[in-house]
Amino acid sequence: MSHEPGTKRKRRGRLVSLSAFLVLCLAVSAVGGGVTATSVHGWYQTLNKPAFTPPDGVFAPVWIFLYLLMGVSAWIVWERERGRKRRLAMALFGVQLSLNLAWSFIFFGARAVGWALIELGFLWAAIAGTIYVFWQIDRLAGGLLVPYFLWVSFAGILNAAILSLNG
Repeated sequence: MSHEPGTKRKRRGRLVSLSAFLVLCLAVSAVGGGVTATSVHGWYQTLNKPAFTPPDGVFAPVWIFLYLLMGVSAWIVWERERGRKRRLAMALFGVQLSLNLAWSFIFFGARAVGWALIELGFLWAAIAGTIYVFWQIDRLAGGLLVPYFLWVSFAGILNAAILSLNG
């Protein structure tokens, strides 16, 4: 019966863990956004950008949506798996999340477009690895990271084009 104390505790625990993953991902988003804000209206505007660059107003909503997907995806894996496989999945998730944040510091904070592109290659590989491991645990969890992978792939093309146009 759903009104048993154990069931309520379990449901509450699941909501707490979902909230924790969402807060973690949105906190990373906020820190990255803060770093981005230091340059997006100044230095970034001075760069030559390719014609396919989205308007500045597109980036924040897309990233927030992707971070929410990341949080839900990680939560699904957390709930579905235990032991060594979950530790590996969470470690990969942490690596890609850290690399994601590092890119903002390198590109916008240090204004090192070339180094950011190199770092983005590591991020891309980490996301691919995370998708692979998450998919093995739960297909929905892996699938929720595909839009993120595609967006980072696009970001890599954009980063490379900006590097090319600005020497």
